[in-house]
Amino acid sequence: MSAEPRAAVAPDLLWIVTTQWRAQACGYAGDPNARTPALDALAADPATINYVQAVTPHPFGPFARAALLTGLPSPENGVRDYWDALPGQARTVAHDLGARGYTTAFFGKWGVGVRDRSAPLVGPAAAETLVLPPARGGFARWVGFEGGFQLNDPWLHGDGIGDGVTPERIQGYQSDVLAARAADWLASPVPGPRFTLVSLEAPHPPYAAATPAGGFTLRPEEVILPANVPQGGEIEAQARRDLAGYYAHLAATDAAIGRLLARVPRSTIVVFTSVHGDMHGAHGLFRKGWPHEESIRVPLLVRGAVEQGAGSGARVARKSDEAVSLLDLSAMARAWSGGRPWLCTRDRAEISMPCVVALPHQCDRVWHGWRSATEKRIWSEGGVEWPLSEKLS
Repeated sequence: MSAEPRAAVAPDLLWIVTTQWRAQACGYAGDPNARTPALDALAADPATINYVQAVTPHPFGPFARAALLTGLPSPENGVRDYWDALPGQARTVAHDLGARGYTTAFFGKWGVGVRDRSAPLVGPAAAETLVLPPARGGFARWVGFEGGFQLNDPWLHGDGIGDGVTPERIQGYQSDVLAARAADWLASPVPGPRFTLVSLEAPHPPYAAATPAGGFTLRPEEVILPANVPQGGEIEAQARRDLAGYYAHLAATDAAIGRLLARVPRSTIVVFTSVHGDMHGAHGLFRKGWPHEESIRVPLLVRGAVEQGAGSGARVARKSDEAVSLLDLSAMARAWSGGRPWLCTRDRAEISMPCVVALPHQCDRVWHGWRSATEKRIWSEGGVEWPLSEKLS
C-alpha cells in the first residue's frame, strides 16, 4: 500500500492510556485524596486542552479498547461480547498512521486478544497469554501482554523480549517498567514521525496488591469519601479499602508518567486518558459498566495539539466542555498527522454497554444513551429510560 500524503513536518504522537482511572480522581480535578503532581502539571500547561466532559463510549475494557483503536463503537468494530477478540482484519489507528509514514509502537496491556475463558482473569496464566504478530493491530513494534493484572513484576513478550513470543517476567512496578521502555523507544532514532501508545493496567484491581513503587500510602480511615457513597455499612468499608489501594496506584502511576513525560520532546503531541472509570461505592455500586459519571467519565488531556487558527495568534481555551469520546482519538490523530486541527462537530457523545458481563459487581443490563456537557440520557433494553438520566451541573 502506498503511503498517504501527510504534512511536510508531521508531529510525533504519544497516547498514554490507563485503566479504571475515573475523571474525578485527579488532583487537578479537585480530588482531595489524589496525589497526581505530574498530571496536575500537564493539565496546567498552557499548551494543554483539558476535555472536562470526556467519556468512554463503553465503560468496560475490551469494548472501550476496541473503540479506541479502531474509532468505531462496539459491536460495529467486531467486539460484541466481553470475550471477543478484535478481528484480525480490523483497521486500527496504527494502520492509518503507518500508511501516512509513521513508525508505530505499542507498550503494555492489549486487552482485545484471544483469551481462555476457563483461565482466571487475574494471575500469570492470563498475563502469559500470547498476542501473536498478526493480532497486534498493525503496530510495527509491539511489547506487552494481553491481561492478567500483574501490577507488580509484569510478564511481557514481543519485540526485544527474548524470542519475541515467549513471555518473560520483568522486575518492577508495571507502570514504571512500561514507561521506561517507552521512553527508551522515544529516544531511539527512527525514520520520519512516530506514534507511540503506552497502555497501563493501573489503577485496576486488585487494589490490595503489594504496595506499588513510589512510597505513597493511604489508610482506609484516611480516605475522604464523596457524599454519594452510602455511609455506615459494608459499602463504606469496601469503598475505603478499595480506594486506599486505588490512590496508591494512582500516585505511583502518576510518578511513572511524570518520568516518561520528562523525556518527551515538547514537539510531541501528548494524550493522557483512561478506558473507563470505577464506581468505588458511589450510589452503592462497585466496578464499572454502569452509566453513572464515575464509570463513564474519563480524564482526557491533550498537550500540543494543532489548534484552529494557529499561526494567526488564536488559541484554544485550556478547558473544553466539548462532547468528546475516546472514539474521537483516532480522528484526532489523523488530523494532527496532516498538520490540521481536529474540530468537534457534535454536541453529545454516544455511550452504551453492549452486553451483560457476567462478573461480580458489574452492570446487570444492556443500556445505551448519550451525554452532553449539560445532560445525560440513558435507556435500557426495550426503550425504558433509567432513573439516573439527569441534568448535569
